[in-house]
Amino acid sequence: MSDIDPAAARHLLIDGKLVPGDAQLDVVDPTTGAVFAQAPRASAAQAEQAIAAAKAAQPAWEALGYDGRKPYLHALADAIDARVDELATVLTRERGGPIAECRREVGIAAGAIRHFADQRLEDEVRRDTEAELIVGQRYAQGVVVAITPWNRPMTLLSFKLGPALITGNTVISKPAPTTPLATLLLGEIASTILPPGVFQTLTDANDLGPLLTSHPDVAHVSFTGSTPTGKKVLTSAAGTMKRFTLELGGNDAAIILDDADLDVVLPRIFAAAMINAGQVCYAAKRIYAPAAMLDAVSEGLAALARAAVLGDGLDPVTTIGPVQNKMQFEKVLGYIESARDEGGTILSGGEALGRGYFIAPTIVRDLALTARLVREEQFGPALPVLGYETVEDVIAEANNSEFGLGGSIWTGDVARGIAVASRIQSGTVWVNRHMSLPYDVPFGGAKESGLGLQNGQEGMEDFTQLRIVNVARSF
Repeated sequence: MSDIDPAAARHLLIDGKLVPGDAQLDVVDPTTGAVFAQAPRASAAQAEQAIAAAKAAQPAWEALGYDGRKPYLHALADAIDARVDELATVLTRERGGPIAECRREVGIAAGAIRHFADQRLEDEVRRDTEAELIVGQRYAQGVVVAITPWNRPMTLLSFKLGPALITGNTVISKPAPTTPLATLLLGEIASTILPPGVFQTLTDANDLGPLLTSHPDVAHVSFTGSTPTGKKVLTSAAGTMKRFTLELGGNDAAIILDDADLDVVLPRIFAAAMINAGQVCYAAKRIYAPAAMLDAVSEGLAALARAAVLGDGLDPVTTIGPVQNKMQFEKVLGYIESARDEGGTILSGGEALGRGYFIAPTIVRDLALTARLVREEQFGPALPVLGYETVEDVIAEANNSEFGLGGSIWTGDVARGIAVASRIQSGTVWVNRHMSLPYDVPFGGAKESGLGLQNGQEGMEDFTQLRIVNVARSF
């Protein structure tokens, strides 16, 4: 396996220029656990430069209007598509995961930017009479800081970048320090397309977050990551009354009803649980089956786990890659150990494999509803399977959580599935599918899974300020 081009993804994008960082970061390949590249590390001074450039560029960018901004976003999406193989290879190296999955991630990112290029928020007439005219208008908030996690660097950035840019904001991207390269490469691509200061990239060692989230010239912080970190972002943003979007943790329940065809649904549930080695906020993280079907569901999922092919994501036969970083690797192993200690039966996996951060996909049954692996977000390839007696019981248990991001219902009767889904306290509930996130449909979390919405018109509105123009026609 050869290293990526040493000239690629080695610069920050600040005020239209590709510049080195004031220091460097090691980037680890999770497949091997070894450093394979270095990335620039931005200093506080460089962050200040980026904020100043974004603030200076924003009025002219907003003044272009939707029609003026649209061609820039289309050009950026086309340029991403043109370099899909390069971007996907970088993603595979830095975050792990099969190369086909990484190509899909890049394609989703390009598609999101292209979709939002064609959207606009129109003025809304609230009242129009002989005496008065009242119109709602939406205008850009200003400088947006987009903070993204290591599990989906390209996709999650695009869900922020497209809506923020098309509505007239400028954007500073801060990726996770363990997966900076694809974002930096996107900055390199954008440097030849977008006006200076409209999009910029800063990579750090998780030390610039407080500066960015509290800075008075930053208008909006859009953060995707864990709930504990999201609470810190919220606290930091409060001092300047920033607008914010927080897409946080989840513990999505997948509920199998007694009329489900297991031959059909189990492969789909397994895929929803083990995508990106389980490292997706919307992944299925706890499975509920009727007591009479518990054995069949548990054994069926375990068989799928044993058939999975773990390996280097650049090998096309690989179906599951490694956990992305050592800290998360050790955390997931800790959840598996706690499941053993709490009486769980390990049906598959349960151990680390070879070098790198590989964990064999682990199916666990016989856990109490209070077990850590059931109550907390594991964010890795360890999946509890639980039985239930009645639909009322499983609805109550699915809702007995501080999380409320997503969930899914699996059934042979769609109407019944909708009825159950309509009682789940989550931002999104799917029926007979999991993790469908169309660009034109908003998503966001309930409870401690987040605040605000992404995608859809509502996601665009989150990056704007509502202004009411209230006119007396005569006086």
